[in-house]
Amino acid sequence: MDIVYKKLTENELSRIIKMRIDQLTEEYTSEGRTVPEDVDLETALMDFYKRNMAAGTFVSWLAFDGDKIVGTSGMSFAEKPPYFTCPSGKLGILSSMYTDPGYRRQGIATELLDRVVKEAKDYGCGTIYITASNMGVKLYESYGFKHNGNFMQLNF
Repeated sequence: MDIVYKKLTENELSRIIKMRIDQLTEEYTSEGRTVPEDVDLETALMDFYKRNMAAGTFVSWLAFDGDKIVGTSGMSFAEKPPYFTCPSGKLGILSSMYTDPGYRRQGIATELLDRVVKEAKDYGCGTIYITASNMGVKLYESYGFKHNGNFMQLNF
């Protein structure tokens, strides 16, 4: 198996969107939640990727085995007022980390993570945030991510 890593382009968007929806479905159902039927994620994801890739505020690396995409990663960039541990105010928001079940535990996720973390550093980010799935926590802890007990969210 020869895994090749490439940056996401518009050519892969349809395939990535299907994979992202499959990933979210897997995460929801593994946590006992029911996937909402009234949400058009395909359209929303296409809009997100096109806008943010064009603006330079989203980057993704993919892992290929031949023509098959076997791993994905994503990093969104945001900015807020600077603070002591992030004087640039630039933040990376890690998302879309996924490895095909048949390819897990082979270092693919770590390689993808290395690539998007480098993108965040190159962008000038001082902090990277992630909301980790239960499956991903060990990967992120071993990479050096720390739990932030103060993280909260409000959904509308």
